[in-house]
Amino acid sequence: MARRIDVTGAGGVRLAAWEFGDPPKTDRTHDTRDNGLLSGAGGLPGVLLLHGLMGRASHWAPTARWLSARHRAVALDQRGHGRSDKPPQAAAYTREAYVGDVEAALEQLGLGPAVLIGHAMGALTAWQLAAKRPDLVRGLIICDMRASALGAASQHTWTEWFRAWPVPFATLADVRKWFGEDDPWVERPNPARGEFYAEVMAESPDGWRPVFEPEQMLRSRETWVYDAHWEELTQVRCPTLVVRGLDGELGRAEAQEMVRVLPHGQYAEVADAGHLVHYDQPEAWRAAIEPFLSTLGEA
Repeated sequence: MARRIDVTGAGGVRLAAWEFGDPPKTDRTHDTRDNGLLSGAGGLPGVLLLHGLMGRASHWAPTARWLSARHRAVALDQRGHGRSDKPPQAAAYTREAYVGDVEAALEQLGLGPAVLIGHAMGALTAWQLAAKRPDLVRGLIICDMRASALGAASQHTWTEWFRAWPVPFATLADVRKWFGEDDPWVERPNPARGEFYAEVMAESPDGWRPVFEPEQMLRSRETWVYDAHWEELTQVRCPTLVVRGLDGELGRAEAQEMVRVLPHGQYAEVADAGHLVHYDQPEAWRAAIEPFLSTLGEA
């Protein structure tokens, strides 16, 4: 099952958070008409899952379900994504706004101090919050996100890639085929990638289109690609696991340097996985992070 919880993010932006799994044992529950806020979670330790650029909370559903046996696991649709608000103004997509949203979510959901699990952009947001508010974060998992600056060429490549999308797609099968096989970024057929992008499409009168605005994704991305983020890593005081897919975007040398820079860093990699580590290889992903979670204890 999936249960929605409404959260108010930075600047009043409405955010949708989701629990995938059995509802936590609570003393009192409010539905979404009361903003979906919960009180009392049976003492379960909190986990907040943050998707990457273009992602959505549902991409974490398999992870959240097995986590829910021992944790209160919540996945957040970040601003501009999924069912959360998509403010039209460019100023809404700053790093400060994304970090502020997670800070607000942790406080309103009563999850802190929580373990943050972030993929790509979500991982950057997670470690920036961990540096800013160590009281809210007791552990951190960084999934396939680089700390180095990517530069203008990277942003240009992304701009051209969005222009290459053959939207609208006539069917979801066309979405799966293009992103899993025909996309020039695909080196070899990858059905999991096709499924990943099918989850972020919605039917419109003329076909299937993304639930996000590509221009807003580019605006979000340009707030981090020109800068390096090593200094922020040095300020993360909680135990941190850096995970990379063997064929992902985060290279081994950079990942190991991130571990060295982190005050309490650990390293793991997942074979036969690309950038979408948790989606490509869910069982191997679980095997990579479960031992780390166990070292944090259950409270």
